[in-house]
Amino acid sequence: MGVEFESADNPGVVVWPPLLFAGVVGVVLALDGWMPLPLPMLSGSVAGAIGTVLLAAGGGLDAAGLWTMRRAGTHVSPSRPATALVVSGPFRFSRNPLYVGIFVLFIGMAFAKDTLWALIVLVPLALVVHYGVVLREERYLEAKFGEDYRAYCRAVRRYL
Repeated sequence: MGVEFESADNPGVVVWPPLLFAGVVGVVLALDGWMPLPLPMLSGSVAGAIGTVLLAAGGGLDAAGLWTMRRAGTHVSPSRPATALVVSGPFRFSRNPLYVGIFVLFIGMAFAKDTLWALIVLVPLALVVHYGVVLREERYLEAKFGEDYRAYCRAVRRYL
């Protein structure tokens, strides 16, 4: 006579996204300290200015997305159950504005630190986020919200 457990009400992402990004930033900074690799054809001040703009834009997008989700009364963490399908605020333009924002922040960091290392690891990072996080979240949301989510997917792009 065994005990049955219900499956977790979450998308089962492979890694908590903030931890993933923090870890990759740490790797980038370590690589940059070991062997600096500045961005080609940009002076440090131009790269820094571009980085500042991107950091502000990514931070603003993430803040708007977080605020919208909290206002809708749903959990931000993919380890917690979604309690509402959020389609307002920046979610009107992107189904994943938090990930778009954090990638803009990451690219902004590359420019602000004037390091090509961040752009080198960008593609593997994007693949992990896309396949290990976003697609899992989408399957979960479709299972949870059904046709409402499918209609939202038809109306709004995944990223940009």
